[in-house]
Amino acid sequence: MVDYHAANQSYQYGPSSGGNGAGGGGSMGDYMAQEDDWDRDLLLDPAWEKQQRKTFTAWCNSHLRKAGTQIENIDEDFRDGLKLMLLLEVISGERLPKPERGKMRVHKINNVNKALDFIASKGVKLVSIGAEEIVDGNAKMTLGMIWTIILRFAIQDISVEETSAKEGLLLWCQRKTAPYKNVNVQNFHISWKDGLAFNALIHRHRPELIEYDKLRKDDPVTNLNNAFEVAEKYLDIPKMLDAEDIVGTLRPDEKAIMTYVSCFYHAFSGAQKAETAANRICKVLAVNQENEHLMEDYERLASDLLEWIRRTIPWLEDRVPQKTIQEMQQKLEDFRDYRRVHKPPKVQEKCQLEINFNTLQTKLRLSNRPAFMPSEGRMVSDINNCWQHLEQAEKGYEEWLLNEIRRLERLDHLAEKFRQKASIHEAWTDGKEAMLKHRDYETATLSDIKALIRKHEAFESDLAAHQDRVEQIAAIAQELNELDYYDSHNVNTRCQKICDQWDALGSLTHSRREALEKTEKQLETIDQLHLEYAKRAAPFNNWMESAMEDLQDMFIVHTIEEIEGLISAHDQFKSTLPDADREREAILAIHKEAQRIAESNHIKLSGSNPYTTVTPQIINSKWEKVQQLVPKRDHALLEEQTKQQSNEHLRRQFASQANIVGPWIQTKMEEIGRISIEMNGTLEDQLSHLKQYECSIVDYKPNLDLLEQQHQLIQEALIFDNKHTNYTMEHIRVGWEQLLTTIARTINEVENQILTRDAKGISQEQMQEFRASFNHFDKKQTGSMDSDDFRALLISTGYSLGDAEFNRIMSVVDPNHSGLVTFQAFIDFMSRETTDTDTADQVIASFKVLAGDKNFITAEELRRELPPDQAEYCIARMAPYQGPDAVPGALDYKSFSTALYGESDL
Repeated sequence: MVDYHAANQSYQYGPSSGGNGAGGGGSMGDYMAQEDDWDRDLLLDPAWEKQQRKTFTAWCNSHLRKAGTQIENIDEDFRDGLKLMLLLEVISGERLPKPERGKMRVHKINNVNKALDFIASKGVKLVSIGAEEIVDGNAKMTLGMIWTIILRFAIQDISVEETSAKEGLLLWCQRKTAPYKNVNVQNFHISWKDGLAFNALIHRHRPELIEYDKLRKDDPVTNLNNAFEVAEKYLDIPKMLDAEDIVGTLRPDEKAIMTYVSCFYHAFSGAQKAETAANRICKVLAVNQENEHLMEDYERLASDLLEWIRRTIPWLEDRVPQKTIQEMQQKLEDFRDYRRVHKPPKVQEKCQLEINFNTLQTKLRLSNRPAFMPSEGRMVSDINNCWQHLEQAEKGYEEWLLNEIRRLERLDHLAEKFRQKASIHEAWTDGKEAMLKHRDYETATLSDIKALIRKHEAFESDLAAHQDRVEQIAAIAQELNELDYYDSHNVNTRCQKICDQWDALGSLTHSRREALEKTEKQLETIDQLHLEYAKRAAPFNNWMESAMEDLQDMFIVHTIEEIEGLISAHDQFKSTLPDADREREAILAIHKEAQRIAESNHIKLSGSNPYTTVTPQIINSKWEKVQQLVPKRDHALLEEQTKQQSNEHLRRQFASQANIVGPWIQTKMEEIGRISIEMNGTLEDQLSHLKQYECSIVDYKPNLDLLEQQHQLIQEALIFDNKHTNYTMEHIRVGWEQLLTTIARTINEVENQILTRDAKGISQEQMQEFRASFNHFDKKQTGSMDSDDFRALLISTGYSLGDAEFNRIMSVVDPNHSGLVTFQAFIDFMSRETTDTDTADQVIASFKVLAGDKNFITAEELRRELPPDQAEYCIARMAPYQGPDAVPGALDYKSFSTALYGESDL
């Protein structure tokens, strides 16, 4: 072809002033001056023109394809100026003036002039290249213009050790190929004919793509085709020359070779940028993966704890009563095992879960990630609500157990009392129906009838005296029914039988009385002494039976006052014994007087009192029984008094320890509150002080264990109340758990502050200044402040706030809209305001480098540039790219990058 540089000495093209190469090396004009030394005869070689056309066309298409187009004929497709302007926009990254869309020649010339003006604005002096020649399809001028563009945008900026563009590119090639045999790069024409230099460049940077040792110097076509095919397939460098054209030419076209080699330079010089971009992405992805692992651990631990709570609550809410005290006491023992063995590890898990959650949120804030939102039902607040439900069920379960045990004790006492009174009554009624049905009065004498009438009256008196006992039996049975006694059926059956028998006795008594009164007029008055004896003996006998029943009655008490009341009642009963003894002697005297009168009047008695079955022997026997039962009752009451005195000692012992431990826990809680607000010294000093404080709290645990032992003794003694202290074991346990949780949470807050300070580069003085400012405006000294105090704090630190800006800041420091700002949220905000972090835009820019300036990236590119695990992480999460320039397998790295920082949904 014609040399459009040497053929016209009247024009030169190059930068208008000093070179743009790195280090102030030689200018493009210097390089063009060197071209005058080239062989001008060879410049007219048609083979060179063919090589330039092919190389320049491929070079243009490698950039035009980024805009979704290409050219076929280099001197025809640029004639309207449209693709020429598009090419300049793609390679420069700048916008050119809007092109004219008309088909007339003037429109085409105007478009080409806009392109030439843009080239000139970049410091390139164009001489003898006019828009008309380009529009007319002048091949010489068109190729010259494209070479000018290639020099300016692809070669000019190449500089190695302050050399010019051409020298720098040559020096770069020499250094990269120096270790390879049969390669000696001295120029950009014959040094490249055998193809070994191209293969050496690829092997130096990507040794896995070329088996260099298998190449032969005497097979240039194979060498060139191998290098061109590998570059096109793996390096995204289009094939710009044919091997046959190079081999078949005495000296290949220098411009074509330089253009081709510059593509290799730019492809490999971008490797460092790609590595840097890959490192940034790896760093971001590593942080994201770690955070995801922490989130998964939190979800798993939260699920396990919630599942345990959900399994435990139904057990605590089970209120099915047992039939016996032994079964209920076993339930109580199971509950104690739960409190001692099963619950404490869960308390620790809950505390650790809150600490892990706070640490995760801090790491997310430090890495500029959105706050972690656990799945529905697994928030810390949800766990606290479930825990509160558990403790409410626990408290209600313990109260129910104790009430059930009291109820069963009461039932056992009433049931025994019912059986005792029923047995006494059944013994008394035994044979009474047969006696009342006996028709002995039909054959009796007058005296016998009188005796029978008096005897019947005495029986009626006895019957009335037993009415109270029957009513008591019925009342006890009714109470057992109301208290849901498990053997109520048998009690009701026995009670009904007694009541039915009692009604029958009343009816029979009435019938017998009518029969006796019918014949009463025919009988003589019965001996008054016998009658008086019977009337006095019957109630006295009744009194003794009642006394024996009371003396043998079971009792149950819970306090020293109750047992002292029983002792007082028993002493009062004993004070009535002398009067009873006198009544007994008076009754016995009546019997003796009857015998004396009968003897003095020679009256022959039948040997027994006809009006009563209560003989003096029976009276004396029962009186002796009463005398024996009194000391036994004394002994039983004294034993119970001793037991209650022991219980009182246990109450006082527990109260003495509880009244020390309870206030100690409360004092420590207040001290921790003050420490968390004042926070004197460095954060490490504060952390050390808090951990020492935590150790002192843990060292106090033996006092709590002692209190637990004393509480165990109280429960085993079935002591249910204690008037000597307001503290229950439940209060002490809850206070102790709150104390441990509070000191652990405070330590975690300081650790998070250290983590924030170290990650954000905040000095100790800044941290102290933040703390001092926060404490100044924390008027209530609670460790948090409302929005008004927080606004005043920001103003004091130099912020000029409008409502919109303040609302934005509040949404950052109070994402849950609680209306309160904690010190941790304040220092997180201040650290973000004073330090720099990775952003979504930076990650997008890094991906763009890896993608070769494309708007998308492929899985193959990710696997080539990133470590395997992080490449697969990106591929699994990137959505398909939907842009107009999309190709099969294209992935959208922009939406992926913004999703990493919570700006859109991944």
